[in-house]
Amino acid sequence: MLRRLIILIFFAVASAAIPFIYERNPELFEAVLRPSQAAPEIVAKAEIRTSQPSGLPTEVLLGRKVRIAADPYGHFKADFKLNGQAVGAMVDTGATLVAMNTSTARKVGIKIAAGDLKYTVKTANGEARAAGVIIAKLQIGRILVENVEAVVLDDRALEGTLIGVSFLKRLAKYQVENESLLLVQ
Repeated sequence: MLRRLIILIFFAVASAAIPFIYERNPELFEAVLRPSQAAPEIVAKAEIRTSQPSGLPTEVLLGRKVRIAADPYGHFKADFKLNGQAVGAMVDTGATLVAMNTSTARKVGIKIAAGDLKYTVKTANGEARAAGVIIAKLQIGRILVENVEAVVLDDRALEGTLIGVSFLKRLAKYQVENESLLLVQ
């Protein structure tokens, strides 16, 4: 009888600890639950100029939800991880794709040769040359999206990283409420 009681207490404590452990380290659960497979090949990544992590506060909510407060200008800036590297970026619902510059692409492990900039894209600053790429992993908080379409522009064409609709459309929901942007996966 005592043995059964000890086993029952063990499982009760373990069950209660799982949500707490998940909240602190979701990567541990993703590694255990994800089927074993080779990492997808990175065709290319996109970001605008090398963006340093901003240190801006981002509220990670329960589950796979993140709230980004608007800055004084109404922009939603936060630290994202592109292929595991921290990059400060701005969420831009007017951008079709995630966009980054060649310096940031290098930082996150995407190799771009001069010949890869073969597409012409229209930006807020006019036309620019760009390379199409795929970001293997784009993450904010516990939200993780794999194989995100992106573009890489020359450093002179883009100063920061833009998180566009190619990432946002892969979420269950994104909405602005109370001067903050809510992202839900």
